[in-house]
Amino acid sequence: MSSTIREADLGSPKVTPLPARAAANTPAPLDHRIARNPGMKLDLGFMESVRSVNRSALERRVASLTKRRSIKADNQAAWLLRAVACMDLTTLNSNDTEERVRRLCAKAINPFRRDIVEGLGISGETIRPAAVCVYHPFVATAVDAVRGTGMHVAAVSTAFPHGLAPLSTRLQEIEASVKDGADEIDVVIPRGLVFGAKWRELYNEIVSMRAACGDAHLKVILGTGDLATLRNVMLASMVAMMAGADFIKTSTGKESVNATLPVGLAMVRAIRAYFEETGYLIGFKPAGGISTAKASLDWLVLMKEELGRPWLEPDLFRFGASSLLTDIERQLEHHLTGHYSANHRHAMA
Repeated sequence: MSSTIREADLGSPKVTPLPARAAANTPAPLDHRIARNPGMKLDLGFMESVRSVNRSALERRVASLTKRRSIKADNQAAWLLRAVACMDLTTLNSNDTEERVRRLCAKAINPFRRDIVEGLGISGETIRPAAVCVYHPFVATAVDAVRGTGMHVAAVSTAFPHGLAPLSTRLQEIEASVKDGADEIDVVIPRGLVFGAKWRELYNEIVSMRAACGDAHLKVILGTGDLATLRNVMLASMVAMMAGADFIKTSTGKESVNATLPVGLAMVRAIRAYFEETGYLIGFKPAGGISTAKASLDWLVLMKEELGRPWLEPDLFRFGASSLLTDIERQLEHHLTGHYSANHRHAMA
């Protein structure tokens, strides 16, 4: 690919600086609104400019992030509450049932035991996951269960987790999930298109998926554990955003390797590059293998350091998680009592 190959308009937008950074506990402004990404023409020249990824440098940066930041005591509790607010509470198991999904939604509506809420002094606050994430057959059940709470319902569509069904079938599944009430759609790309550098075909597929979503927000799952190289991760991220993705997401949770911090760093730098090119803010969702409170803090630090305060809001950052909430609740109890409790004391679906 030559850097002279450009498919975008000749009058490229000016570089826009990232939003001013603020302290992590600074409240979001009341007019906090994210303009939806309209996408852009597939620009192979722009992709060429971001395709070089230095793995060693990314790994050194990640190591410095996790060592430099030490979040303790009340500050740690506050950051863990932020992690819950940015969570897509998920069940994607072969033995899912409607009753299991209802229990998941009940947990999402009341994520903490009453004594923990009272101990933390947050009785008057509404702190709960941003969304519940389920397979298509359970969308209607989840929508009914969370009605009136303000929580979103995300559906994994497009032949999750492999994305190998015919495109027409995948688009029909998206449309069916939207019809049932899902307002967020997590789609998975066919990884073979990345290996074959079939960027135009991948771009066109995601554009079609975005159109099928209508007003529902589109999260594009790259399946980073299958993509083999950080260069593939960077290029696939860029194609997804050019095609109109509202979020880019690491993994399905079904790969042998799921969300890792170096992969996440490559993806958030792709988000930054896209923002500087277009002025649009794209969300990021790490998913798969994030099961401890400590890991959630590492990811929050990464977002704060690399992209700034706006990316600590659920409009722009989500955890794809199932067991993470249980460990966060245990850590919050430890913060209050000095003792860790058994997992079974924290109800889960």
